[in-house]
Amino acid sequence: MEMYLISILPLYTHRIFTGKKKIELRRFFGLRPSPGSLFVVYSSGSVRAIVGEFYAGKVFVGSPEEVGEIALRGETGVSKGDLKYIKGSRMAVGIEIRGARLYRRPVKLEELRTIFPGFQPPLSFRVLREDEPLYVLLIKKLRELS
Repeated sequence: MEMYLISILPLYTHRIFTGKKKIELRRFFGLRPSPGSLFVVYSSGSVRAIVGEFYAGKVFVGSPEEVGEIALRGETGVSKGDLKYIKGSRMAVGIEIRGARLYRRPVKLEELRTIFPGFQPPLSFRVLREDEPLYVLLIKKLRELS
């Protein structure tokens, strides 16, 4: 299974886990997630913790205008103001959010750095491998407890 660690601002994290946001927008930088990929969510900003996960439904890759048009269709929880994030990028990604669930216990950045010295959350998202200590020692356990 493809897995990613994704950083999301607390406002959008809240929208995802309350079921209001159905599409996550990203500037495209070479990673093209597949439908069914698992996204482990690091809530950035004032929260600074790994808080939950979701699966990718459909994945849209195209110009910011194309992805923005798709993201604004229906009740996706994406507003025109949200499109500022992808505006100006060469390509953009829209990830349909499926099966979002909060972990029973968030893991704060300070705790992450105690377990994994030098841990840096991704600026956008990065591949998460099944044999990586972050997954084996922490995320796998969080998933089992939830």
